[in-house]
Amino acid sequence: MESTARNIINKIWDEHVVLRQNSFPEILYIDRILLHEVTSAQAFAELEERGLELRNKQNILATIDHNIPTDVSRKNITDVMAKKQVDTLRDNCKKHGVTLFDIDSNYQGIVHVIGPELGFTLPGTTIICGDSHTSTHGAFGALAFGVGTSEILYAMASGCVLQDRPQTFRVEFTGNPDECFTAKDAVLKLIATIGIGGAQGCIIEYVGDYIKSLSMEARMTICNMSIECGARAGLIAPDDTTFNYLKGRRYAPVGDAWDKCVSKWQQLASDEGAYYDHEIIIDLTNAKPMITWGINPEHAIAINELTPQINDAPDKLILEKAYAYTKLHPGQSLQGVPIDFAFIGSCTNGRIEDLRAVAKVLKDKKIAANVTMYIVPGSEQVLQMAINEGLDNIFINAGADFRMPGCSMCLAMNPDKVPPGKRCISSTNRNFIGRQGTGSITHLASPQTVAASALCGYISYLSALPPSAEFRQGGI
Repeated sequence: MESTARNIINKIWDEHVVLRQNSFPEILYIDRILLHEVTSAQAFAELEERGLELRNKQNILATIDHNIPTDVSRKNITDVMAKKQVDTLRDNCKKHGVTLFDIDSNYQGIVHVIGPELGFTLPGTTIICGDSHTSTHGAFGALAFGVGTSEILYAMASGCVLQDRPQTFRVEFTGNPDECFTAKDAVLKLIATIGIGGAQGCIIEYVGDYIKSLSMEARMTICNMSIECGARAGLIAPDDTTFNYLKGRRYAPVGDAWDKCVSKWQQLASDEGAYYDHEIIIDLTNAKPMITWGINPEHAIAINELTPQINDAPDKLILEKAYAYTKLHPGQSLQGVPIDFAFIGSCTNGRIEDLRAVAKVLKDKKIAANVTMYIVPGSEQVLQMAINEGLDNIFINAGADFRMPGCSMCLAMNPDKVPPGKRCISSTNRNFIGRQGTGSITHLASPQTVAASALCGYISYLSALPPSAEFRQGGI
């Protein structure tokens, strides 16, 4: 007899299917749409060209993040293309009555940071954005995935998109890692284990005691990088940690509506014995912090390990290309490799919890003279919290450049770029060739590892630093 037990992914998906036909994508209802300046312009233009009405505009939020400069000049964008994209979004939102959180609104920031902090991201919802890292919102028990401009158009006009039902992937983390190990290290370990295509076309559910122990911000880091192993999205079942984070936020339900929603959200969990298309257990016992060495997130090792040998590896050509680009060699320790830049920020690690951890590492210390360090809050709210807590003074006194909110040095779409040939250790999500600037070399790591490396002037991590109280606290 076929089991009726279902996982949370299929439960939410089935609840949003408007129409199902054989040999045809399912019509999926979309609860929330997030917009930014880079991928929305064509959708608005097509909407107007076809004479279509904007549907459910109360369920759409927009912000400026990818192109906006993060220095004091951000009100005066000099790049012609960037200015056009920003101005076009402003015009479209005004024309169509879409809520836009522009600079100086107190809520502008990276789209995947402001959605959760506004309480716009809610359990059990479907969320789309023209950005692959929309998977971040799955940390709240939502089905959240990136889409193309055409799908944004369809959702704005009809409230629905066409989607093939994804496969499901259960990822369980077990064991107790090293004290310096973070959520960023956990997801890098997963990607290194299954590869950049290991979850191709799937939605991942993350489970296990390690996941349950994480804060919401750490859970967002995990789900954010689901896309880096090929997944369509990542998801964590909501619990009291989720509800405590959301309560009282701007767009969260209030009063009796809140109580009713929580009662419903508490039922959002996979049934015992539910079927998944794929499953894996990742043992974190004594796991050390991770760092990438190559040209995609799969090229990651524990920081106490050596870079892999090429030999007759099936991806030999890619490995050779990676070593040539990063100027490294097989069997090498990354510890001690000099760096030029250190970056803290992005939709992966630009939240207040990340900045607090970095501040613990940098407090009363000085960044190495050979390192340029950018610390970029993920939103104006994060910026203000950092200032209120005095973190800005810690960063500035350490020699870091504490900047305004935006995607910044995560990708080379704004003035914040790593120069050609320079090496950057970064809290971001992608280490592709030229990702942070033409000819730049990127090593992905946790915010704590980035901060420790900035102090040393070379790749390092907390356990390799002097055993002072400040350093130890920074690893928690």
